[in-house]
Amino acid sequence: MWQGKTLAVVLPTYNEADSIAACINAFHELGIVDDIVVVNNNAHPDTSSAVAGTAAREVPEPKQGYGAAIRRGLVETASADLVCVCEPDATFDPRDILKLLPFTEDVDLVLGSRTVQAFIFSGANMGMFLKWGNWAVAKLTEAMFNTVYLSDVGCTFRVMSRAGIDRLSPRFRGNGSSFGYEMMLHAAHTRLPFVQVPVKYLPRVGESSVTGSRVKSIRLGLGMISMCVRERFRRK
Repeated sequence: MWQGKTLAVVLPTYNEADSIAACINAFHELGIVDDIVVVNNNAHPDTSSAVAGTAAREVPEPKQGYGAAIRRGLVETASADLVCVCEPDATFDPRDILKLLPFTEDVDLVLGSRTVQAFIFSGANMGMFLKWGNWAVAKLTEAMFNTVYLSDVGCTFRVMSRAGIDRLSPRFRGNGSSFGYEMMLHAAHTRLPFVQVPVKYLPRVGESSVTGSRVKSIRLGLGMISMCVRERFRRK
């Protein structure tokens, strides 16, 4: 528990069989997490055996896509007061949840940011193209919604309050890679209290199915820009 509130962690997995056990163990060793849910999104066949020896529980999600996995995880953790979402590919340090949690006293959504240079570790997939691409879309979002300071639209490490989840969930539509950004847009549009906090960004174990390709990254970025414009002019 965190200051009297139950805390769950949702880990979507597709190609993280080599790193997921270490991620689960790191969250568990903090001593504050009540429930760790691994959402198996048609993952690598070695994933289940890696999870089996940990404190996590695994649930299947037949629908493909990062967003589908997160939406299933939020349903599975419906009894938790606070829910953390993190990718188990070794790019994030689970201990950074201790940076995010204090802000839940004041806001309903605490987003991580991977673009602060001091926290980008050598070998992390955050070159100039990705860093400034994320920053540019973040600033577009900030300007169009007149919202809080933003520097990263692609960070998937975050903590949500139960009130925040209940408020945003009816608006969720996407199941793909841009779901995390969709959540940010809904928060900005509905004026849900939220903030962005720098977290460490580390080298990935294995290759990302999205940001490992520049072409896919460009498509994702253009899709985010389109999503931002559509959401801006959507009725609340």
